[in-house]
Amino acid sequence: MKKNHYAVIMAGGVGSRFWPVSTTEFPKQFHDMLGTGKTLLQKTFERLSTFIPKENILILTNERYSDLVKEQIPTINTPQIVTEPAMRNTAPCILYAAMKINKMDPEAVMIVAPSDHWIEAEELFAKDVGHCFESCEEDEVICTMGIIPTFPNTGYGYIEYEKSGEAEQDQGLKLVNQFKEKPVYQTAKKYLEQGNFLWNAGIFMWSVSTILNAFKQFRPTQYELFKAGEEFYNTEREAEFIEEHYAKAENISIDYAILERAEKIYVRPASFDWNDLGTWGSLYDRLEKDPHNNALVNAKFLGRNASSNMVRTKTGKLVVVEDLSDYVIVDKDEVLLIMPKSKEQEIKNVLAQVKEIYGDQYI
Repeated sequence: MKKNHYAVIMAGGVGSRFWPVSTTEFPKQFHDMLGTGKTLLQKTFERLSTFIPKENILILTNERYSDLVKEQIPTINTPQIVTEPAMRNTAPCILYAAMKINKMDPEAVMIVAPSDHWIEAEELFAKDVGHCFESCEEDEVICTMGIIPTFPNTGYGYIEYEKSGEAEQDQGLKLVNQFKEKPVYQTAKKYLEQGNFLWNAGIFMWSVSTILNAFKQFRPTQYELFKAGEEFYNTEREAEFIEEHYAKAENISIDYAILERAEKIYVRPASFDWNDLGTWGSLYDRLEKDPHNNALVNAKFLGRNASSNMVRTKTGKLVVVEDLSDYVIVDKDEVLLIMPKSKEQEIKNVLAQVKEIYGDQYI
């Protein structure tokens, strides 16, 4: 465990596809989605703290969730919670965190990771990140983690890498050709047949100097906006500066701002099992099943000709289901959701309709 190793956990999203459990007031990263007794954020923090000093882990979140972070990770120091006063996508908050880390240690290397992923074989995850860190310390490269696809998934972005061995670095890194948006099914099938495409896990590693130089080159206005607050970072005046200037930042993702422009980007095919837990269906895939392939979280269940359902309730609630298969059944407070798993991508549209008809109280 090295003192110059840092982590940034992205914990500001709403996770609307996990409605009604995930809401704007209490997003999915703060829930125990898997029924393990720990929230997704807690699991992510623990995973990273096995190879990153705990005091070097920053949590990026919206300012409305600051108290939730403190409640769930009580050992964290307040300066480690980096709050956004306005929603400006991933590039500004990553730049902000990098500026803070640079002031603490200009020799730092860092990982940026989502707060809501499921990762098995965590020791392999730590090993993969360690290999990437070594490359980032040796050269001005950006590294990302790619997941070896098991089927033509249309819910993930893809990373195309160079097939030629000449494009490979040590540590199993492959030169990235380009990032691809979520494809249609036929395109995803072609990606798998081609053999040099990986799922984009949204996990990135770089030295702090590399990412700051990239912003300076590709997003100079954004860079100068945050550079102006350098003397205030990690001081009592930081909050005042950010409150005044953050909303002026360009609303843009790290993918569009940096990754699609930089040349020395390498991807490492992950050796660990991964799921982004982005939908009820992805959660279903990772849960143990009863003899009829029903996945249950918290619920007591009686199924009569019921199979392959995803059921989540409050702890101990009895759910009786008859003649129903391949459905999502989620019972939470004042909302009951019953929806075919095949239509889970429609939940965002359902949410918009609920808001239009009933207002904000249910979302």
